[in-house]
Amino acid sequence: MKRLIVVLCIGLLVYSCKSKKAAVSKAPDTVKTQESPKPVAKPKPPVKETPEDYASATERYIALHKDVAQQEMKLFGIPASISLAQGILESGSGQGRLAEKANNHFGIKCHDWTGAKIYHDDDEEQECFRKYIDAKYSYRDHSLFLSERSRYAKLFDLRQEDYKSWAKGLKSAGYATDRKYPQKLINLIEKYELYEYDKAVLGDEYVKHQSPTASDSNVYKVVKGDTLYSISRKYNITVKELQNMNGLSGTAIGIGQVLVVRPTSKN
Repeated sequence: MKRLIVVLCIGLLVYSCKSKKAAVSKAPDTVKTQESPKPVAKPKPPVKETPEDYASATERYIALHKDVAQQEMKLFGIPASISLAQGILESGSGQGRLAEKANNHFGIKCHDWTGAKIYHDDDEEQECFRKYIDAKYSYRDHSLFLSERSRYAKLFDLRQEDYKSWAKGLKSAGYATDRKYPQKLINLIEKYELYEYDKAVLGDEYVKHQSPTASDSNVYKVVKGDTLYSISRKYNITVKELQNMNGLSGTAIGIGQVLVVRPTSKN
């Protein structure tokens, strides 16, 4: 009986050793079947634009400020092409001291300004100019400057795509003393096709405007005492037709202004 018990104990001991050996030998296979986690790719940092990314400082300026100019056009009705051209001209494409040190792109002086200031030689030494934390606020101040002053009111009677009349109207209203100021704006608008930004804002309402010349037999030059109504009566047309042919949304006209009074193939 004792011998039987001993044999059984030995058998159990041998079986237990084999089971442990099998478990140890299978462990590496289990490890091999586990997939190691794949490394997560780190996102690439955004590419920063540098002046070298553009053909000129002016093209870089346009790329940086076109969206703001278009937003101001939507809110205030000032053509984006005009705002951009003025910004380019008056800030030296963003490279002038006022633009670099104060984000002031339109040379707006302090007047009743209560914000930050910068002093700069202009018509006189060390004149006070407004200082902004971002250029977009300079564009907003420019919009308010034009829209809130009565001397610029006639500009807002012009069609927004008529950048030539806007350029001339700014000079007539006293915005600049340089007699070549309107042509400088027009040259910039046409060289860099800034009118395309007006077109993008206006969409289907955009109408390419042809400014009339005094040599055209179908035009009339405004004299003292004229009104749109009196001119429409003289040429047997309605005021609305006169407005449409000349890109006018209001009734304001000025002495010396040239108006189309008969339909032509260009209109």
